[in-house]
Amino acid sequence: MPKKFIKSFKFARAGAEHALKTQRNLWIHFFVGLTALALAVWLGIGPLELAILVVMIFGVIVTELVNTSIEELVNILSPQQRKEAELAKNVAAAAVLLAAIGAIIVGGLIFIPRLI
Repeated sequence: MPKKFIKSFKFARAGAEHALKTQRNLWIHFFVGLTALALAVWLGIGPLELAILVVMIFGVIVTELVNTSIEELVNILSPQQRKEAELAKNVAAAAVLLAAIGAIIVGGLIFIPRLI
């Protein structure tokens, strides 16, 4: 394998470690996602619905990671309090919120009929 390719995995791992060490919400998303997967297995969810759950879970986690990246970048570019910096952070946080709401809706559509 080329050295650059291997290095890219090291950089990705370092980013994931940083996010896991500093972002409480990322841990919450992981816990809720793992709980949803455990419930799906327990309920015998089919492969297609399980795949949809996995995509939704990863979507929320990826969105949280992008949010973290945006927040870190804004902190560097605008260390002083600015309305535009606050707006950038708020919009990134809104993206995570919408991804999480979407995941909850999909989870409800999959789980509620089996739980009733």
